[in-house]
Amino acid sequence: MICTDQPQIDSNADDRRRDRRYRIPLELRWRLLHRRKVQAEGVGRTIDLSSGGILFDANRHLPPGMNVEVSVSWPVRQNGVAAMQLVVSGRIVRSNESQVAIRETEHQFRTVRDTR
Repeated sequence: MICTDQPQIDSNADDRRRDRRYRIPLELRWRLLHRRKVQAEGVGRTIDLSSGGILFDANRHLPPGMNVEVSVSWPVRQNGVAAMQLVVSGRIVRSNESQVAIRETEHQFRTVRDTR
């Protein structure tokens, strides 16, 4: 699904975060990692994205301080054909019942194989 609406930008003057956040709801898969081993995994949806991190709904609590890898279904196709994913590695900086905020340590775009 390609969103035709303009993304909402959060620009609160009292916010101390330095990166502009974009409210773009996208489907994602997350993997909780400990020493490069998958401890848990699930699906969710982004709440907002920035160049420094992601806030997403994981549908459960994830413990702060843990490493996580998030694969976001990107709404734009490479050359209009190949489906893309944004893969972000980071550390959980805060979490409540279901919302998780991560600080990005690494990211890359990957093409997604067609499984049809």
